[in-house]
Amino acid sequence: MQLYRNYLKRVLDLLVSLFAFCLLLPLFIVVTALLFIANQGSPFFVQARPGKNERIFRLVKFKTMNDKKDAAGNLLPDGERLTGIGKFIRKTSLDEIPQLINVIKGDMSLIGPRPLLVEYLSLYSDTQKQRHNVRPGITGWAQVNGRNAIGWQKKFELDVWYVNNLNFLLDCKIIVFTLMKVVKSEGISQQGHVTMTKFQGN
Repeated sequence: MQLYRNYLKRVLDLLVSLFAFCLLLPLFIVVTALLFIANQGSPFFVQARPGKNERIFRLVKFKTMNDKKDAAGNLLPDGERLTGIGKFIRKTSLDEIPQLINVIKGDMSLIGPRPLLVEYLSLYSDTQKQRHNVRPGITGWAQVNGRNAIGWQKKFELDVWYVNNLNFLLDCKIIVFTLMKVVKSEGISQQGHVTMTKFQGN
């Protein structure tokens, strides 16, 4: 398990993400062009996120929401900013494709706890902080067990369980379950919300 965890996982991440990015490059170009038009020249969403050992990196995703603001200059609610094409891209999980670049760079893994907001770092319990003992992933154990449809506490429990039980067969299982979730478009949002409510602490 340690051999896979410490060495082979990274090698497989690099090989698979390089192959996948080359394979998806035509789709990447098409989606970029469509979002460039829909978002008035802004196809990518870039945000600082904590990675392994809480090291901050810049996560890249396709931008599914525009930047429309109210009269006071505040961003409108997520549901009002989600564009038509953005809704389709999020439903089909195409917004995750640019994160293959993060995997190639070594910021992320294909599989691991999802990288969350930097502002959450001070809110985690000591147990929850264990989710940062490995590289964050494009998909993970929490994503195939409810994704955004489950609560924060359950999500963190699943993340820490994954960190403590990481192995090759488990990663293979997560890949298969992820593909099934994408096909069914399950767990994309929390009930009553476009994505997930913010974590407020324990």
